[in-house]
Amino acid sequence: MRFIITAQADPQAVPADTSAGFDEALFKAYMRFNEEMHRAGVLVASEGLNPAAKGARIAVKQGKRFVVDGPFAESKELVGGFYVIDVPSLDDAIAWALRAPSGMGADDVLEVRQLTGPNDLPPEILKLIEASAPRWSAEVWKTHKG
Repeated sequence: MRFIITAQADPQAVPADTSAGFDEALFKAYMRFNEEMHRAGVLVASEGLNPAAKGARIAVKQGKRFVVDGPFAESKELVGGFYVIDVPSLDDAIAWALRAPSGMGADDVLEVRQLTGPNDLPPEILKLIEASAPRWSAEVWKTHKG
C-alpha cells in the first residue's frame, strides 16, 4: 500500500525564530530519516515544497480553470513537504511518521493518507483507465506492490 505523508506547520504554534539561522544538525536528521526509509525499501519519494510565493493556485468556475491571484493561505496552512512510502499497512505508515524528525517549522503536523491503487478501484474503472491512458496506467500500476 502506498501512503503520502504531508507536512505542515501547526496553526497553534508560535512562529519559528527566523533569525536563528540554518540548523545543520537538524537538517542532517531529516536526511538520515530519508536514508533510513530508503534503506528499508519503503521510500518512493520525498520532497520539500518551495514557499507559495513561487507557485500558483488554479481554481475552477463554471467548468473552466483560471489562475487565482492571491492572497494565498497563510504559510502555516500550506503543505511544506511530503513523503510517499510503500508499506504493508496504515499502521506501518503511522509508525514511520512517528519516527520523522521535526523542528523546521513547516512539519509540526503530519497527515498520513493512503494513495489510491489498482486494488482500490472497481474493475470497470480500471478498464476505463487502461483504455484511456494505457502507457501511463501500465507504468503507474506496476509500481504498486499491493
